[in-house]
Amino acid sequence: MGGRADLVIVGNAGGTNIGASFHRAAGCLGLKAAFCDARDAHSGPAFVRRFNWRIRGHRPTLLGKFSADVTEACRMHSPRVLLTTGLAPIDGENMDKIGKMGIERINYLTDDPWNPGQSSQWFFRALRSYDSVFSARQANLNDLRQHGCADVQYLPFAYDDELFPPGLGGRTRSSEAYDVVFAGGADEDRVPFIRALHQSGLKMALAGDYWDRSPFTKRYRVGHLDPTKLREITADSKIALCLVRRANRDGHVMRSFEIPAIGTCMLAEDTLEHRAIFGEDGDTVLYFRTAREMTDKVKWLLANDKERRRLAEGAHRRVVGGRHTYKDRLKAMLKSK
Repeated sequence: MGGRADLVIVGNAGGTNIGASFHRAAGCLGLKAAFCDARDAHSGPAFVRRFNWRIRGHRPTLLGKFSADVTEACRMHSPRVLLTTGLAPIDGENMDKIGKMGIERINYLTDDPWNPGQSSQWFFRALRSYDSVFSARQANLNDLRQHGCADVQYLPFAYDDELFPPGLGGRTRSSEAYDVVFAGGADEDRVPFIRALHQSGLKMALAGDYWDRSPFTKRYRVGHLDPTKLREITADSKIALCLVRRANRDGHVMRSFEIPAIGTCMLAEDTLEHRAIFGEDGDTVLYFRTAREMTDKVKWLLANDKERRRLAEGAHRRVVGGRHTYKDRLKAMLKSK
């Protein structure tokens, strides 16, 4: 893609990756955007990738080359803004070079850089070079400011309305495939909640990685689903469970918006961010803190079809009518300065 662009976007392509969603959003808004696939920074032989990740502080194998490629893309396209997503693989030296071109550097921070499982000094160095950092969690806003980030703002996740076009799921019909669906990785702190559902004898589907590692979760695993299959399995379930990632200090996740957009009744982990988005318990969703509370509310929802529909429709209206697409998030970032 040659010629001048409004944006250069750095993120992962494909699936439900947010970088790809911003690229689609830019097109819908009439913006010309060049895209740099961050997965290129992690290519190489498996043993080299493992060494760099485990021994060299979560370092992408081709960090230097990819950083230089992004700098060259900025030189070629002369964008007004460089927008990166998550722990973008661009080193501090190249971030500084891009800043000297007069390009505004924005990071949409989808992960917590203080998460021990992904923390890296090379990213902390680059982080200070951004003109603005938009974090999808409130828990690290003060940490980012103390780290030296110039402009820090909270901006929640959203949903991609091309991947998850608004529609009402959870239709309370006899052909619904599952009582409960959960989509996400098999984090250690999530397993007790899934074990509680397993012990309740419910029909359950687990979408995502690593659920095959445990004998009792393996039977419910449906694999890593593409967006179409994920949308379908969510719509064909009576309840969609929403668990945050505690290692990431999440107050909400991408599924917090995708589930209501699809229209399935959501049972969500009780957090301040969830309550700010969806109101108090019973307004548009039900909340839980413990595995016991979760299973009690699952059983209650399954026994109360009318209430399940009311909650699903209320959350659907709130998300679809509340400017919660990635087009809305992109507009908010571009108007922030």
